[in-house]
Amino acid sequence: MYREISPGVVNTQYWHPIDDKRIQCDLCPHFCQLKEGQRGLCFIRANQNAKVVLTSYGRSSGFCVDPIEKKPLNHFFPGSSIFSFGTAGCNLSCKFCQNWDMSKSREMDILAARAGPEELAKTALQRGCRSMAYTYNDPVIFLEYAVDVAQACAEVGVHSVAVSAAYINSPAREDFFRYMQAANIDLKAFSETFYRRLTGGHLQVVLDSLEYLVKETQIWLELTCLLIPGENDTDAELEAMTQWIVEHLGNHIPIHFTAFHPAWKMTDKPRTPLATLQKARNIALAGGLLYAYTGNVRDITGSTTWCTHCNRALIVRDGYSIVHNHLTSQSCCPYCGTQCAGIFS
Repeated sequence: MYREISPGVVNTQYWHPIDDKRIQCDLCPHFCQLKEGQRGLCFIRANQNAKVVLTSYGRSSGFCVDPIEKKPLNHFFPGSSIFSFGTAGCNLSCKFCQNWDMSKSREMDILAARAGPEELAKTALQRGCRSMAYTYNDPVIFLEYAVDVAQACAEVGVHSVAVSAAYINSPAREDFFRYMQAANIDLKAFSETFYRRLTGGHLQVVLDSLEYLVKETQIWLELTCLLIPGENDTDAELEAMTQWIVEHLGNHIPIHFTAFHPAWKMTDKPRTPLATLQKARNIALAGGLLYAYTGNVRDITGSTTWCTHCNRALIVRDGYSIVHNHLTSQSCCPYCGTQCAGIFS
């Protein structure tokens, strides 16, 4: 457990001094160089007394009990409840941010007075939640808080789920994900130009994190791609993304294509049509992925889990609600016996 040096503030380990006036944060690829009193791009990591500290420890921007399908995760204890929390700040600058009121906030007073790790874990358990979601803003920036919460959750039998863009350096990446049992990673596009222009980040960092999760951990992984009309929804880009996922991660990784709505600094774009999400899903399936979903829209076909062999419905969803779950107790199709990838009750 990290020890608070003042209310809400803990020392961190991923940084090094540059000279007698500046230190560099090494948590993420921005490598913010900070003078005394300065905050990093993420806003919640700062230079205090010649050390990088986290300034949001034990303080959250809000809590909610959600269906796990809302994260979205369709193959990790479907139908269960998950306790969601986050803080302020973010280490990407997405012009289309759908949670901008939290992630782009520069006001610490949006954070609750106290939400300690043990308190969060016990509350999740009391609310009947099987898992804890680190979400709303990107949890990698509050790594120390997340690690302590995850350890407290493990002690009471609550799983930890990271909802992240995975924009983080190694070895901080290993430290953060070591305590997670599942993750939904936001693969925002399959274009370096898109990442640079619209997020302030780099695509390869995210791809490296995805390969790490699949090849070096036991974490259950699902992907989300928010489709923005005219920006990341061409057939060619979706085909290239699908091919990379199949070749580097495996064809069993589920992907969720979700709908954009005008927000933050991108209000000139229209909402994503259902037809665009359905097209993306069809491209992913045709390209070899076994599980592809539409999200943020009502589309029963696109939200249902289908048997990869006989193509019968296994888990029928209407929105975030499960209408029918036909999986056997061994997580197999009851009609042909084919195993469904995932972690199920």
